[in-house]
Amino acid sequence: MPTFSRCLRLRIHALLLSVSGAMLFWSPAAHGRVLDVDAPLCQTLRQNGVLRASAPVRCEQLRVVRFSYVDFDGKTHDDGEVTVLAAVADHVSALFSTLRERGFALAGARGMQHFRGDDAASMRANNTSAFNDRAIVSGSAPSLHAYGLAIDINPVQNPFVEIGKDGKAQISPAEGRLYLNRQKERPGKPARKGMAEEVVEVFATHGFTVWGGDWDAPIDYQHFQVSRSLARKLAALPPEQAKTVFEHHVKTYRQCRANKSRSACID
Repeated sequence: MPTFSRCLRLRIHALLLSVSGAMLFWSPAAHGRVLDVDAPLCQTLRQNGVLRASAPVRCEQLRVVRFSYVDFDGKTHDDGEVTVLAAVADHVSALFSTLRERGFALAGARGMQHFRGDDAASMRANNTSAFNDRAIVSGSAPSLHAYGLAIDINPVQNPFVEIGKDGKAQISPAEGRLYLNRQKERPGKPARKGMAEEVVEVFATHGFTVWGGDWDAPIDYQHFQVSRSLARKLAALPPEQAKTVFEHHVKTYRQCRANKSRSACID
């Protein structure tokens, strides 16, 4: 028959195991906030037109960031997901955590494989997205989305605006017209949930210093990215080296912002 001291030790041991198990379950790493793009997911991306053979990055250079977000009704969801370059994954995770903490509303965030790489379909669904191996609009150069270094948020609240040959504004998605007051800018338009102006500095602080809302033509309110020169540099490096370069980029921007305007600190 076990002695009292042995029984006590066994109970303490069991308690420690249960506590450590709970810690493992609730830790961010175990909860899968940043995941590798494994072989099955890589195949899914290829089959659904999100990753082509000519893509500027490979599956091993990408990571899936999963996060919680608040929707437009104030409800919290745990199914947010974007795929980005591995070098920026930690900052993207922190970025979306900040958006949730601020109560910034997102309509939803699903990987582009759910839309078979169709950017127009993703925008119509008001989907927040990132990696998608496609060309820029009205061009042949790779979009920064093809590097996993661009994020689009709430396309309806933050539409893409292009002036057509007829001089008229073409707005994508069409519902985004409700969030515009004139062709080029939105000053004077009442601030509403999910509009990107509220979080431009949040993205910049985490390295996404370029905002499409600053552009003249086209104007892309939903779009945040790094510079193309930085994207090329990061894509050419192994993930750990690329992460070091990106961390330096973030640090440089933050130091600059301590004394200068955002526009003065963009590469």
